[in-house]
Amino acid sequence: MLPLRSPQTLSTMAQMRREFGVTARALRYYEEQGLLAPARRQQMRVYSDRDRARLKLILGGRRAGFSLSAIRELLDIRDKEGGTSGLAKALPRFRAQLGVLENKRRQLDEAIETLKAASARLAQGGGANVEQQQHPNQRQA
Repeated sequence: MLPLRSPQTLSTMAQMRREFGVTARALRYYEEQGLLAPARRQQMRVYSDRDRARLKLILGGRRAGFSLSAIRELLDIRDKEGGTSGLAKALPRFRAQLGVLENKRRQLDEAIETLKAASARLAQGGGANVEQQQHPNQRQA
């Protein structure tokens, strides 16, 4: 079976945009931030397999809620350490981010429950007291 890509496939910005669903502006921004380093052929950017792999990691990191600076650090660890050593350094950061996301989920669940309760009261005609009720996290002056 033939490989889908040659060992070093170069892609244009348009190909990267289509493949990853990102904008040209995002690709240029990641380049400005030093996260991607496409080569130039005349006036055109060409992206290597390394750029493609880094973009996958950048987008995955963004979906996981990492900041670009945290993603840069993770990419640096991957580039410098690689292997088991790199994974050992990245794991605590992943676990910390998981904790952040779980906390956000708890906050969102509380907000959803608050809105459900308020909606139920409004649906039953008890809307007059909704404005006077205080959110559990608010303190009276």
